[in-house]
Amino acid sequence: MNQGKICVSICGKTVAEVLGRIEQARDLADVIEVRFDYLLPEEIDPLLEILATRPEQLIITFRPEHQGGARSLSRDERIAFWNKVAVRLSAETLVDLECDMDFTVNIESDRIIGSAHRFDDRPTDPSQYFEHYFDELLQFSSGARKLAVAVNDASDAVDVWKLLIESGQPAIAIGMGEAGKWTRILALAYGAFLTYASLDSTDVVAPGQISAAELRDVFRVKEIDARTHVYAVLAGNTSYSLSPYMQNAAFRQADVDAVFVPMQVGNLDAFIRRMVNGATREIELHFKGFSVTNPHKQSIIRHLDHIDETARKIGAVNTVKIDHGKRIGYNTDAVGFITPLSNIFDDLRGSRATVVGAGGAARACVYALKKAGADVTILARDSAKGSAMAEEFDVRFERLTTGHQHLSTDILVNATPLGTTGEHEQKSIASANELAGLQLVYDLVYNPAETKLIKEARAAGVKTLGGLDMLIAQGARQFEIWTGGVAPVDEMRAAVEQRLKQSYAA
Repeated sequence: MNQGKICVSICGKTVAEVLGRIEQARDLADVIEVRFDYLLPEEIDPLLEILATRPEQLIITFRPEHQGGARSLSRDERIAFWNKVAVRLSAETLVDLECDMDFTVNIESDRIIGSAHRFDDRPTDPSQYFEHYFDELLQFSSGARKLAVAVNDASDAVDVWKLLIESGQPAIAIGMGEAGKWTRILALAYGAFLTYASLDSTDVVAPGQISAAELRDVFRVKEIDARTHVYAVLAGNTSYSLSPYMQNAAFRQADVDAVFVPMQVGNLDAFIRRMVNGATREIELHFKGFSVTNPHKQSIIRHLDHIDETARKIGAVNTVKIDHGKRIGYNTDAVGFITPLSNIFDDLRGSRATVVGAGGAARACVYALKKAGADVTILARDSAKGSAMAEEFDVRFERLTTGHQHLSTDILVNATPLGTTGEHEQKSIASANELAGLQLVYDLVYNPAETKLIKEARAAGVKTLGGLDMLIAQGARQFEIWTGGVAPVDEMRAAVEQRLKQSYAA
């Protein structure tokens, strides 16, 4: 348990819109930030008058465009606004003042949050940037300091995070964007007096903001502290991952003091060096394990102290357990893949199976199918990679072409990201005509639940199997490896299905 607060950022063009959102936020937020820069100019004075009588703990923000605000604001506009705030709002109201100000305001210094937002051109030493802008501001502010820096990689936020840990006074340190979400989730556990959240997933006012309900109910940010064990999914793109919902539900149900966070990692070497390795890490987050996915399932191996026999044979790791500082690699993809398939086929011996892809997931599928006695073919665009993998597993290889391809197989497995939510969502490895006559199409993509390939297979009258069952089966095994306990599979499935429903509704 920590003493931090969830602050919900509210924006709207009119008084009515803002007040409506404040009512929605009351049960979710400890503090409500009202973004006046979003308001129509004629709505500012009426809202200030109304807020003077409101009971909620408020933060008032009037941010210019270059600091992430909604519009351009002149120096005179900003001075006039803050003079009104100084005389109209209660002493309990906090104000967020940007560090580029060349004027002072008549507001008690302990009510001031001095803030800076940097969206590009990240400095080599953020601490110098921080001090440069805040030293002058803090001459009249004894309140908190806030620095928000856009990051593209999880380890890029380390410099910002260190300011939170080392500041010696109330601080808010945010890595903006998907890669910085971990700073928002772990902030309260490590001493930030608040973390910012959106009202819901459609009302995000800053890059990487998470909804207040998710911060509270999924990540349990007010229940964790600096002793809480941290697990993470390592991926090139974590925005579509369902693992945080599944694993956090499992931790909660099993009453495990742990939190599972997204870590969007492009530079795996930098992540391990700066955030994980005991001899070189710059911060301590008490990592206890990782779920590893595209594109790191093979490259993670060089950072491990040991891998188990199954992972060694597959040549890919999707699960890492950290035990007394040692990083141990496992592969739960194989059991996750074969378990739901075995529920459909009592005996796979002699079945013809084609696996599309040559990455870490494909390796696990080929391993599991061959072990079950299937006759396996690898289909991939990269001839060199695909043929090398086929030779390694002693199976056939065929090159995947962009034109019509005859599929002489019983089972077709998509082990590529094609069809995943985002830019590739409307793409498929095969059309309905190409799938006709197959016994089963198995798409490992789980978000969306019904991919383009699954739709094509159904149009061809072919039985289908989605990636959701595999996700849950391999995730359950991960939980057991990490905790030594029995995975609460029903709760894990319910959490994933609920999240998918919310995504479709949005």
